[in-house]
Amino acid sequence: MAELVDRFGVSDMTIRRDLDALDSSGLLHKVHGGATSVGLRSAHEPGFDAKLTQESAAKQAIAAEAATRVQPDSAIGIGAGTTTYALARQLLRVENLTVVTNSARIADVFHGNGRSDRTVVLIGGIRTPSDALVGPIATAALASLHLDLLFLGAHGVDAEHGLSTPNLMEAETNRSFIAASREVVVVADHTKWGTVGLSTFATWSDLDVIVTDNGLSTAARKAMRDTGCDLVVAS
Repeated sequence: MAELVDRFGVSDMTIRRDLDALDSSGLLHKVHGGATSVGLRSAHEPGFDAKLTQESAAKQAIAAEAATRVQPDSAIGIGAGTTTYALARQLLRVENLTVVTNSARIADVFHGNGRSDRTVVLIGGIRTPSDALVGPIATAALASLHLDLLFLGAHGVDAEHGLSTPNLMEAETNRSFIAASREVVVVADHTKWGTVGLSTFATWSDLDVIVTDNGLSTAARKAMRDTGCDLVVAS
């Protein structure tokens, strides 16, 4: 703690307050005398607000690119996440949409827009730290649906392990989303590459397109193309 006070030239009280805020956001773990890094543990699940400001420019670019794939009169699925949240805002101008989502925040984006040519279906379930609604109720709600297009984010994207999440029930709900969809588009920024969560919910044969940003390394681009999934890099 004393080292942080000296380094930043602020009071001990300011450092303690800032560490409390970062700990609450899931960005670090506060311990006696200071803090430790959260790290990349396979079962760690950051909160929605903690992720919302991370790679913001990349997420906006990905969202804008992905939105061009949505046509009027479509039935689309949008999984929970901060990149898909950015995508929802991009889709406000598309006419005659039916949107199925497991994110209350994404549903609120569309409801707040007040358009009469849109149907928003918010499936129920158990709320995760990342604000996804998951579990048996969510899975049952998706079982009878048929979606033209699905947009999913991911905690981790890996050439060998596919798409993964630290939450077992979210993995099952995402599998149900995929089973209900004709085409699956992944929206994930470059920082997700090489991360592996506790449970894989999609292999590359389950996916059609992945939209990412230009921060993705050359090696990662090659590895992703070798999976057979179409790679789109947003500028």
